[in-house]
Amino acid sequence: MEIRPLTDAYAVSPQITPEDIPMILAAGYKTVVCNRPDGEIPPDLHADQLRAAVEGAGLRFVDNPVIGGAITRENVAAQGQAMADSQGPVLAYCASGNRSSIVWALAQAGARPTDELIATPARHGYNLEPFRETIDKLAAG
Repeated sequence: MEIRPLTDAYAVSPQITPEDIPMILAAGYKTVVCNRPDGEIPPDLHADQLRAAVEGAGLRFVDNPVIGGAITRENVAAQGQAMADSQGPVLAYCASGNRSSIVWALAQAGARPTDELIATPARHGYNLEPFRETIDKLAAG
């Protein structure tokens, strides 16, 4: 598993497994957000399976499935709420970390400059440039 920090309080990762949870815990994350729909993955990696393992380790788990190309306002709001409610750093995962980066940027629109919201994930190979207009619109309210 490769954790890719976007900020001190938020990181993204490709798909996690129950075996990754000790590493997540040791790295200091307090909340794990699943941005991957169950329909994309085998049953042993479904959100309910990972929820049991994450919560069993004493961490908070939030299920916010994001469909690529169909991110909703509800997804953005849920990601923002998960970050706001966390008692420490958040680790969000999906297939590659890209969707988790996108919903982070959209949830942070207006709180951080658009250029920063695009450049930060780019350090890890995520291209959020196509979301610039959406970020700007959300920032404008």
